[in-house]
Amino acid sequence: MRSEIAEKLKRQQYRMIGSHSAVKICHWTKKSLLDEGVCYKETFYGIPSHRCCQMTPCMMCCNRCVFCWRDTGTFTGTNISGKPDEPVEIIENAIKMQRHLINGFPGNPKTNMKKMKEAHDPKSFAISLSGEPMIYPRMGDLIAELKRRKICSFLVSNGLFPERISGLETLPTQLYISLDAPNKKVYKEVDRPMIKDYWKRFQKTMEILPSISTRTVLRITAVKGINMLDEKGYAEMIKKAEPMFVEVKGYSWVGASRVRLQETNVPSHEDVKTFGNRLAELTGLRVIDEKQESAVILLAERESKERRLKL
Repeated sequence: MRSEIAEKLKRQQYRMIGSHSAVKICHWTKKSLLDEGVCYKETFYGIPSHRCCQMTPCMMCCNRCVFCWRDTGTFTGTNISGKPDEPVEIIENAIKMQRHLINGFPGNPKTNMKKMKEAHDPKSFAISLSGEPMIYPRMGDLIAELKRRKICSFLVSNGLFPERISGLETLPTQLYISLDAPNKKVYKEVDRPMIKDYWKRFQKTMEILPSISTRTVLRITAVKGINMLDEKGYAEMIKKAEPMFVEVKGYSWVGASRVRLQETNVPSHEDVKTFGNRLAELTGLRVIDEKQESAVILLAERESKERRLKL
């Protein structure tokens, strides 16, 4: 990595670990330590925000999504060059850097010191910080190591590596697939894929998802005026994938996305609910939860106590 890029990422509060991984303290982790709120993942699934490590084992991505907060021209590709870092090293360095990044919180009188102590021992890894995690060839081994340490894993993928997803010997606690468009044309405009057969790969992932024996989620990042359309197209893919949950989350006008989009592309929570309710009608799902601060709603076939993990 060029030094100027590394310095830019550092100013943005990223911390590189090894040759291709990174950690960054989530906004909601900070809020939780100050008792000022929690992430929707805690509300929906019981994941304690102050004990969540937001990271990625691969900064590269094969998509250049218009709504992404990162500089999509910096890290693009489909393979890690050279020998990939060991899963144990990635995990240990992620936890070490997480602890380092929160060290200043005891100086704030608002900090919940009980949470601060617990935060040094993460109970979940949100493998979603940046890039496409499935480019990392040893993802299964990394998940297995997390499982051995009794750390749950929320893995987010764009779905363009179906053979790697189906080939995972150890599955994450929860597998997210980003569903950013209802059809091939919109997908190309919104996700701007680098892989030529992107739609064939994505459809394959939708087809295999029902056979994946773990908690599965389709996540729609809703961008007003861009991809909040063709609800029937979304509904067809939701029915094909048979996910346990569907999240509809409003786009946030942050980071480098502000160069590509306008603030008018940010939907209100009511916009998200209206769009989500239409999807619910078309799929037979129900809106079972929502978090207005994050402009996100949760759809499922029915309410279930099992959706909230006990960590």
